[in-house]
Amino acid sequence: MTTYTDINQEEEIILGEEPTADSSQDNSDESLRKELKATEQRARDTLKKITENVHESDNTPVAALTLRKILGGDILSAEMVRHQIWLFIIVVLFTIVYIAVRYQCQQDMIQIDRMQKELIDAKYKALSSSSILTERCRESHVLEVLNSNSDSLLRASEQPPYIINVPEE
Repeated sequence: MTTYTDINQEEEIILGEEPTADSSQDNSDESLRKELKATEQRARDTLKKITENVHESDNTPVAALTLRKILGGDILSAEMVRHQIWLFIIVVLFTIVYIAVRYQCQQDMIQIDRMQKELIDAKYKALSSSSILTERCRESHVLEVLNSNSDSLLRASEQPPYIINVPEE
């Protein structure tokens, strides 16, 4: 159990005073109460001096910006943040616009890739159709089709073509 003398010795150690060896034996309860009151009064005076220098409207910047203050949210209630709220709003808006533009750009790139694949497929189909048409329009192929078709009246000419000269006037 803690007694007044133990408390008094602890306060003397905290305040930097040397505890007396025989204070627990020689002091009476009255002297202990006086010392305790005196120690309390010194502590109140020290606290009063400290609190007199600190005001809520004090605009002096905080010397140490610690991670604990940032994570604890103390930085958000600072006067600097209140003055810079429009800057924060603009930064947030630009961030949102940046993300939206990047997303739209990615969507456009996906659509461009898809359309390029369709274009390549269309080119291959056009090339294939063109080659089939060229093959079917060759004279040899046309003659084969005419010879194989017996009900057609068209036949290949036996005579070579000749040139007709028209005089100029």
